[in-house]
Amino acid sequence: MAGSRSVVEMDPDVARRLFEEGAFLVLLGVPQGTELGIDCKSWQVGPRFKGVKMIPPGIHFLHYCSANPPSCGGEIGPKTGLFLTLKPREILLANWDPKTEDLDFSASQNEEEVSRIRASLQDLDPFLGPYPYEVMRKWVSLTDRLSQEVASSLQPLSGRVCAFSDVVPVVDFRHTKDREEQPRNDTACQSMKEGLDRLPRMKHREGTELRFSTIPEKNYPPGATPAEITQCSMDLSYALETVLEKNHRLQPLNLLGELQFAFVCFLIGNVYEGFEHWKRLLVLLCRAEEAMRERKELYLGLIAVLYHQLGEIPPDFFVDIVSQDNFLTSTLQDFFQFASGPGVDGTLRKRAEKFKAHLTKKFRWDFDADLDDCAPVVVELPEGVTID
Repeated sequence: MAGSRSVVEMDPDVARRLFEEGAFLVLLGVPQGTELGIDCKSWQVGPRFKGVKMIPPGIHFLHYCSANPPSCGGEIGPKTGLFLTLKPREILLANWDPKTEDLDFSASQNEEEVSRIRASLQDLDPFLGPYPYEVMRKWVSLTDRLSQEVASSLQPLSGRVCAFSDVVPVVDFRHTKDREEQPRNDTACQSMKEGLDRLPRMKHREGTELRFSTIPEKNYPPGATPAEITQCSMDLSYALETVLEKNHRLQPLNLLGELQFAFVCFLIGNVYEGFEHWKRLLVLLCRAEEAMRERKELYLGLIAVLYHQLGEIPPDFFVDIVSQDNFLTSTLQDFFQFASGPGVDGTLRKRAEKFKAHLTKKFRWDFDADLDDCAPVVVELPEGVTID
């Protein structure tokens, strides 16, 4: 397991404290060649690997990819991950299941087995790789708003975050009648729409979907007037407050934890759905003008979260290949405009100005281009509502 030199570079006092208080992941039977990592570091498993030691207590993301043996091509499979919250000196025990190509943590529920492992830690020590302490600061900066409760509520019921969605047909086609009602596939499609309509409708297998907050499809309240619809489409505060009330009513700042959870799922777990949700949350937060005046702490926290997240992504990552528009600069442009508006807390305004200067210097993004203030906002009116 590469990367063990981190213990040599670690301060002796820190190393001793982690050895005494750190948690252990004992992972038995993981095949050689498997790509396995914790938090922001990964390795290729060697023949002697039996787990990870000296893990700082707290929340962590364990991730791994099964691999074919070199004789069969050595291809790496899709990534699987899970969020774990570890206590000081805790031992989590898992065995590799070759049938599912996954880790089975059921042995951790066997107190006798865990006690046996604890008694033999000295013998296991040479086979346990040390936690990559050099990435600890980065990991904490990416998850400091993410609590065990938030991670547990967002993680799939299966307990696994998978890079490839596990999907099944909406209709299982077990009966002839179901198959007869499907479009025929023995003739050429006349249009793209027809081709898409012929594809089977799929859904996540129950228990495997990420349980993100649902963002309302409509940004305005029921019965809104055309003027209110236009206002709510320009200022997303109503939609943001709806999300907070439904999902984070007692702890609104947990929305920042959800933003971090989605980002980690994408950045480390390779889950594209995490990236899409991260973008939707960011748009919601950055374009909520009224909320920015009312929720100072939420937006001070947002700046800190984005400061660390954007340091992990290449500056051209958000550029649309077709239009060359940068999603992030256009979204943050609205944020900085609202943050400099009347009624915004002075501390938040100054912090936003510093953040804007930092991004301009580091990425050379232009946030002062024309804002198209006079461009019309196109909104969909509710059914039956007309404008004379």
